[in-house]
Amino acid sequence: MTSPPSQSDSTGTPSLPSPAFETLRAETLAVAAGRPPRVVDAPLNTPPTFAATYVGTHQPGSGDLGYGRYGNPSWSATEEAIGALEGGRALTYSSGMAAAHAVLELLPVGSSIVLPANCYLGVAAAVAERASRYGLTVRTVDVADTAAVIAAARGADMLWVETPTNPTMEVADLPAIGAGVTGETLFVVDNTFATPLLQQPLSSGAHIVLHSATKFLSGHSDAVMGALVVPRHDTTRYQALETTRKLHGAIPGTMESYLVLRGIRTLAVRLVKAQANAAVLAERLAEHPAVGRVRYPGLAHDPGHQVASKVMAGFGSLLSIELADTASAEALVSAASVWVFATSLGGVDSMFERRRRWAGELSSVPDGLIRMSVGIEHVEDLWADLEHALRSLPPYSTAGGQ
Repeated sequence: MTSPPSQSDSTGTPSLPSPAFETLRAETLAVAAGRPPRVVDAPLNTPPTFAATYVGTHQPGSGDLGYGRYGNPSWSATEEAIGALEGGRALTYSSGMAAAHAVLELLPVGSSIVLPANCYLGVAAAVAERASRYGLTVRTVDVADTAAVIAAARGADMLWVETPTNPTMEVADLPAIGAGVTGETLFVVDNTFATPLLQQPLSSGAHIVLHSATKFLSGHSDAVMGALVVPRHDTTRYQALETTRKLHGAIPGTMESYLVLRGIRTLAVRLVKAQANAAVLAERLAEHPAVGRVRYPGLAHDPGHQVASKVMAGFGSLLSIELADTASAEALVSAASVWVFATSLGGVDSMFERRRRWAGELSSVPDGLIRMSVGIEHVEDLWADLEHALRSLPPYSTAGGQ
């Protein structure tokens, strides 16, 4: 990215140039990237451009947008911000799954892919469907086992890593994996849970970073969008992903782009608050007799704590708890009133659900597991609501837990 233009003081004397964007911290980039040029009377935010058709030019090589499926200033502004945060070049899509499909389109017939043993059910289903159609070989691996990940990736066409994983919260050592992946293996990292404020996978050797921008980047549960980020120098892969978007029509909506960019402006403050809430709740839930296990890398006894402390700038605001069985989990989510029963995450509202209620959820996810997306409410209100709901449940050790 280029540096912002020099400004002038009230006497007309040019002031010193602003710092280059490359030197700005992520919290500042979240606010500053994707702004329109600073000219008199320009809007502070890039306004939504509602256009299916653009006026063209007869001049060859003019770089005009051409058609509404090929580009939009609203997309470009959001992509500039996401790319700046991840340290690469971004493309946005109509959803996180549309972005995931664009990545899977890079796999040739008969190729092989390595997936987390526990990963987002939509990705697992998409890979399974593609495997049956195109003869893909699928291997699964525990992403927390670095040696196993590197071994599984040997000779594979693609390594797909979530970290932390959805919904079991395993943490991958991205720098170690990135250093160990060799050859032609395409290294893809889903960074939805951590956000670019907590980790930037491109700096650890990832070739593509994926976001369900519906979640933390948007932050308000009112826009569906996906994003992919590649290194700035990787023009070939960028063009391939862009071509898939054009040909398949998986373009983001104009208003969705505007809402996601507006959400990015408050990402840092939202994450700080939500993460602090999650840490308090995780500690208290870990002590509650009705809870068998809390999966949160911020807990000192969590299996992912040591790696997360080393490779992430924070532990995030997502956690999962395990109750004795399906009935206990259903009773908890039914009894709460402040927490919202919903199948999404990353918004300002605290949301939770029993993940195995979905028929497509992986069998490795315990029946009594509840994924919790902690929001920005007052932590004592969130705890009081949970404590009230937990009060009706028997102690885990006597309710079939182990």
